[in-house]
Amino acid sequence: MNSFVKKQMAVMLLFVVASAVSLGFIAHKARPQSGTLNDGTYTAQAEGRNGPVVVEITVQGGKVVSSRVIKEEETDFAKPAAQKIAEEFSRRGTTAGIDAVSGATITSNAVKQALEGALALARGETVKVEAAKDEECDIVIIGAGGAGLTAATEAASLGKKVIVLEKMGSCGGNTISATGGLNASQTSIQKALGIEDSNESYFRDTMKGGHNKNNPDLVRKMVEESAATVDWLISIGADLTDVGKMAGSTNKRTHRPQGGAAVGAHLVPVLESAAKKAGADIRLSSRVTDILKASDGSACGVMVSSKGGDYKITAKAVIVASGGFGANPDMVVSYKENLKGFGTTNHKGATGDAFAMVEKFGAALTQMDEIQTHPTVVPGNGTMITEAVRGNGAIIVNRKGTRFCPEMATRDVMSKAILAQEGQTAYLVFDQDVRQSLKAIEGYVKNGLLTTADTTRELAEKLGIDPEVFTATMVEYAHIVSSGNDPLGRRQSEMPRPLTMGPFYAVEIGPAIHHTMGGIVINTKAEVLDAEGKAVPGLYAAGEVTGGIHGGNRLGGNAVADICIYGKIAADSAVAYIK
Repeated sequence: MNSFVKKQMAVMLLFVVASAVSLGFIAHKARPQSGTLNDGTYTAQAEGRNGPVVVEITVQGGKVVSSRVIKEEETDFAKPAAQKIAEEFSRRGTTAGIDAVSGATITSNAVKQALEGALALARGETVKVEAAKDEECDIVIIGAGGAGLTAATEAASLGKKVIVLEKMGSCGGNTISATGGLNASQTSIQKALGIEDSNESYFRDTMKGGHNKNNPDLVRKMVEESAATVDWLISIGADLTDVGKMAGSTNKRTHRPQGGAAVGAHLVPVLESAAKKAGADIRLSSRVTDILKASDGSACGVMVSSKGGDYKITAKAVIVASGGFGANPDMVVSYKENLKGFGTTNHKGATGDAFAMVEKFGAALTQMDEIQTHPTVVPGNGTMITEAVRGNGAIIVNRKGTRFCPEMATRDVMSKAILAQEGQTAYLVFDQDVRQSLKAIEGYVKNGLLTTADTTRELAEKLGIDPEVFTATMVEYAHIVSSGNDPLGRRQSEMPRPLTMGPFYAVEIGPAIHHTMGGIVINTKAEVLDAEGKAVPGLYAAGEVTGGIHGGNRLGGNAVADICIYGKIAADSAVAYIK
């Protein structure tokens, strides 16, 4: 068989081995020799952040001699990450030991999955899709993001048969891109670090940050369960031993991996592994098309569309953890017209599918027009610069080279202030001291997002702003830090560094759609409520698909808290309902 024919066969078999396992595919080896690679060119694909990522590998003399990404629709930030992984694979001939690039985890994993698929084809393996068939379980969960995986881990560990359905080709949803951390108060980690905090302070900060539009009962429950949730996550393998401060919080309460590493890329694999270990069945590329309603009005299962065909899962309880609608521009604009044309930080699966599915149950929705923009997103590519960079000391300047707003203001205030500047963008500026304090920054460095200079004057020249004005701003800020008195209102506790240690760094930033705070109405048991405030039997929801927790503005660190706390509560409530 010549290489052209092999390539055509490979194109027809664009399945990923990793997905095959989750969907019940059966692999058949064409040759008995395990691991033997046949010469030729092979193509395979996997689902990336914005669409299929297609790779091509060439095998000569039984070894991989080259590999490349031949098609992708990823962000400008993620494109170099995809190529780097392909280049590393060319040298190694395996994906083992190749780490995902920080800030581009979804794309990195897609490239690695596609490369494994191409290797399988080179070994002569083919995959056959088993026809889907109807089945039953105790609890079916829609979505394998942070809320869904948390619920799956908890419910499966309590002995229930759990099926998780994820329409995308990998787990994680928006959670895998979360960088800041998880807010929690009165935790064992805070106590060990000597950080004084209180549940009451956390509650007040969240209510104030949300302009008191939040449901206080939901907020109170989240706050009271936060410390126990941190301990629970640590017990299943999470590292939340570093605690930082985010905008809107009066104390350090944002828990994250050691050194300030991104929380999502760490937490999702931990939760996925824990869920599988507990016995949960996680199925990728499996889109839920409807939630089934029994004659008594209860939720009793779902309809699923998969590569193996459409099928029905009958369940005793349904947990909706499908995320928000930040990647559905038409839906966003229908609720908030002034966001037309805005970019988004959301992964492409955040399209709000579940809202139509719960209509038949009379499920109530709340605050759907409360849509948050994140102020520090790289224009044009959707890459979010974590709020922790500001929390660790960075400032923001406009094109004149001056500060214009207290950098630790809430996201809505910062977004509005930036949009009022020339060009509707600004520059996030920090020094080597800040970089060394936060591991998450290394991902921005590796992917070429930062402008770097040895001096503030040189940095200003590279940015195209007045060197004299910018240098004066930096000198003035160092004096402000020393005095502890900022004319713009940044608190002394929010100015940990004077920004005097070269080299210096900057990245252009502007607002983009980040979080949809409105959604399905739930109570403190994560039960879905109808318009009369009554719980819909057997139907639960958690995460960004719900509304009322964050009010008119979400504080950084509260999303990961929300999804983990209410994901766990939803599982506990569903288990109790079944009993």
